Amino acid sequence: MSGGEVPAARAGLRRHGVDRATFLAIAAARGGPEAVRLLRAGQLSKRALLLLALRRAVPEPERTAFERAYGEIRALQDADRAGWERLLLRPEFDAWAADCLRGLAAGEAAALGTLGEFVRTPEPAPVPLECDGLRWAPVLADRGPYLGIYGRPPTGPLDAAERGEWHRLLAGAWQVLVHRHPWHARVVSACVRTVVPLRPAPDGSAVSAAARRAYGAVAASRPADPVLLALSLVHEFLHVQLGALLDLVPLHRPNGEARYHAPWRPDLRPVGALLQGTYAHLGVTDFWRTELAAGAPGQARAEREYRRWRAHTATAAATLLESGELTPIGTEFTRALARAVQHPAAERVNFPA
Repeated sequence: MSGGEVPAARAGLRRHGVDRATFLAIAAARGGPEAVRLLRAGQLSKRALLLLALRRAVPEPERTAFERAYGEIRALQDADRAGWERLLLRPEFDAWAADCLRGLAAGEAAALGTLGEFVRTPEPAPVPLECDGLRWAPVLADRGPYLGIYGRPPTGPLDAAERGEWHRLLAGAWQVLVHRHPWHARVVSACVRTVVPLRPAPDGSAVSAAARRAYGAVAASRPADPVLLALSLVHEFLHVQLGALLDLVPLHRPNGEARYHAPWRPDLRPVGALLQGTYAHLGVTDFWRTELAAGAPGQARAEREYRRWRAHTATAAATLLESGELTPIGTEFTRALARAVQHPAAERVNFPA
């Protein structure tokens, strides 16, 4: 970790660091919009570097078309910095660039023409949401490339009725977050720009997901009520946030052969997956704790879910700390996470122990 950012020697990029106070706040799921901005800047530099690496690797037959698209991106960077950032920070940009680099390194075909599509194809119109003066305008991405990276099949194009139902649920989830979870509302609106509709599980149950190379995107099937969609937004945002932090700070050793019990899954998990799940379920614990403390409808469900996820998350954090696979800074991160499970933020009202 470091206390600030200094210009990098090449490409006009900055060297990114995370100060200790911000790092510990992120570990407790209390980084706030400032932490989102810091991690977002890291993601922007990462994608700019991916684009530079791809430019160097483009084979000669495809160089002319690629350079044309690349020149348009550079012109956008000079003329409209905010537009350039939005383009590079499209959730699918990272996965596309990484796939192209892997393909070129292996001597395989790469979808290099997609760069021009990024430049010339605007994103769908956002869904404008407002509650008590707080605004969020996510894109509902039901079509386009790289929607299959979330581990669950996307719905595909929505009809007008389905889209209207999604708008209703998003508006309801935003009200739940603003009214009872304002801290999470601020960070979700600062980070999440895309919601990808998924098909439910084969048994009909709702699912949600985030992808390591899709910063800023949350994927979910349509839940039964807005509270559950608000919960999915909090849960998957934390997956996204931890992924961005891991791009800056190594919290664990590379996944080896060891596997660990995750209380919420039947299969054993490598250390990286267990850390991701534990951190995201800190958000789940916090969500139900707040629902319970606020006296929200469904108190029996809130109490049941809060007690369940507090116990599961605490157990998983202990497993991580005993694994021997965390880096020193990863151990500090996990200890702060474990404290947050047992000792909620001071801003919370009293709730049952």
